[in-house]
Amino acid sequence: MSTLEIRDLHVTVGEGEETTEILKGVDLTVSSGQTHAIMGPNGSGKSTLAYSIAGHPKYTVVGGSVTLDGADVLAMTVDQRARAGLFLAMQYPVEVPGVSVSNFLRTAVTAVRGEAPKVRHWVKEVNEAMAVLEMDRAFAERSVNEGFSGGEKKRHEILQLELLKPRIAILDETDSGLDVDALRVVSEGVNRYMSTAALDGEGAPGMLLITHYTRILRYIRPDFVHVFFDGRIVESGGSDLADRLEAEGYARFGAAESAHSGVDGAPAHAV
Repeated sequence: MSTLEIRDLHVTVGEGEETTEILKGVDLTVSSGQTHAIMGPNGSGKSTLAYSIAGHPKYTVVGGSVTLDGADVLAMTVDQRARAGLFLAMQYPVEVPGVSVSNFLRTAVTAVRGEAPKVRHWVKEVNEAMAVLEMDRAFAERSVNEGFSGGEKKRHEILQLELLKPRIAILDETDSGLDVDALRVVSEGVNRYMSTAALDGEGAPGMLLITHYTRILRYIRPDFVHVFFDGRIVESGGSDLADRLEAEGYARFGAAESAHSGVDGAPAHAV
């Protein structure tokens, strides 16, 4: 059993007079076996929360705490956070020219597991995971995400999820840019991981799913839904809250007031 606890988290971006506070006191607890969905308009700080937990250097934590099973996450380096069991699937996965998917995955798994997997078992493990994600095996020899379509990049993120087996997984707008078929495959991969990890005796992982839309929630049913607005959680509920948001939007939280604050409603630094 694992628990990610976020308490009164305050995060800024920028320096000096350009400093902007994005997170303004976030409180959230994600435990094993739970799926939490965070929804909110552009610029509300959803992705900032994800990247702050993962340790992105762009963001500065100026108050509050983040712990994983009592250990101080904020005191860990990025790689220590990954080894501790945290995983981030990025909204915009980066390209890594010159590094093959196969080498990237094996290096990552070796770092997390503490030893290199035996080659024969590793090849079988990767091939099986790629097959269920409907990925061509030829992708294993291509450079990481280079020339990949949006759907292929997201499949690769879920492939990492299944191989790294984190205790707490954070999916940042994994549904972004996916067509119907890719959304189905990616969602099935997430659900498969959540169920098989529990069967492995480690206890089901916890998941934080960040999204704008309810369409992915038709495939991945959340236990809790949280509305994010202006850098904090302003409402929480069950899965029915997502349906209400789809019907009513975010206007009652004042979202319309930020419509002209930046591209797609987002301030310059908020994501």
